[in-house]
Amino acid sequence: MTLDSIATIRSRETSMTQPPSSRVYILGLVGIIALAAALPLRAVAAPGLGPVVTTEDGGQIFGFDIDAHGNDGVLSSSQDMPNGDVLSSVETFNQTTGKIVKKVLVRRNQTDFVTVGIFANDVGLVNHELDHGVREYGVMDPVKRNAFTRRWTPPVNPIEVLERADNQETTTSVLYAIELFNQDVPDLIVSDVASNTFSRIIHLDPNTFGLNDGPRIAQDTANNKAVIATSPDGGTVGGSVPLIATINLANGKMKSFNGVVTGLFHSGFVNGLAVDSTTGIACTTTELDADVEFYDLAHGTGHFVSLPNAGGNQAETGAAVVSDSIHHLFLVAQPNSSISSGSTIYVYRENGDLLESINGFSFSNAFSVIAARIALNPSKRIGFVNGPDITQLQGFSY
Repeated sequence: MTLDSIATIRSRETSMTQPPSSRVYILGLVGIIALAAALPLRAVAAPGLGPVVTTEDGGQIFGFDIDAHGNDGVLSSSQDMPNGDVLSSVETFNQTTGKIVKKVLVRRNQTDFVTVGIFANDVGLVNHELDHGVREYGVMDPVKRNAFTRRWTPPVNPIEVLERADNQETTTSVLYAIELFNQDVPDLIVSDVASNTFSRIIHLDPNTFGLNDGPRIAQDTANNKAVIATSPDGGTVGGSVPLIATINLANGKMKSFNGVVTGLFHSGFVNGLAVDSTTGIACTTTELDADVEFYDLAHGTGHFVSLPNAGGNQAETGAAVVSDSIHHLFLVAQPNSSISSGSTIYVYRENGDLLESINGFSFSNAFSVIAARIALNPSKRIGFVNGPDITQLQGFSY
């Protein structure tokens, strides 16, 4: 696509004259209701696997997301054709059924689509990779409209958006990108995607936050900060501990602290990062140690727990991490399960206690920058993750 085709532009009071026994019963019922309201919400379904989304045209999925406040999702797919062309598409799907709703856009040429994510108010952003390193970014406002409505045009161009901070609560969003024609210099782009406005471009030190350091990005919306976890020495065995940095999105000022030291070989790369903005707690997974780390961002302190039965085995390390800030949980993906066959998602409380383990997955693309993710709808306690095939997404409840 050149995105020129974009324009296809929610008691009565009980009488106290009732007999005492009735009043006792009613008061007891009220107490039960109040207690139930105070307990964490559960999904309608028991924790486990849910519907599978399969691309309609059979292409490999390159990026996906779901609306955290609705019932729609979006994915991009691509496949090589026998004649040498590339068949690429952008498709929307239903979270409840897993069925494809619509092919929003299809192209048969040498270009690809990559879904960057869904932002506040169900606004989707898709990267269109054109020839010669050129990138265009199309906006779906909202995704459930099943159409592209405009372009997103960052002032630094051309860029490759490699990761966006999970945030569907505020219109101020943060994206990590590299400048394609400027030695892959890393930037943070602070933008209201829906309105195509940009409040700040923050140029990062390529020696600390470059591609070789494997930075991961999240957002603390309560304090208007970006959070980056990175390996400042490129994941060296026995090397430096991860660096945890917070960046003020209003003025660009950065503060940082050292992550915790884990394992004989230390941590290596940071595989996943998520932040609960309501509590200021961050969670990471790291490559060499099969550990999960929990950080208090305000105090710069942290601790770690080991993934069950992993014993520091690098092959059983954790990957993607996502925050459920409604129930104050972190979900961690483990591609090669240390407790079962296939893959596992672990649900942790923010103090590091393991709440539950969900088995039976078979992740695909578990370690790629944009293709690998867990997408959540916390109000429904459901999510989607890559797999079991490269053309599929696996739904689950937790």
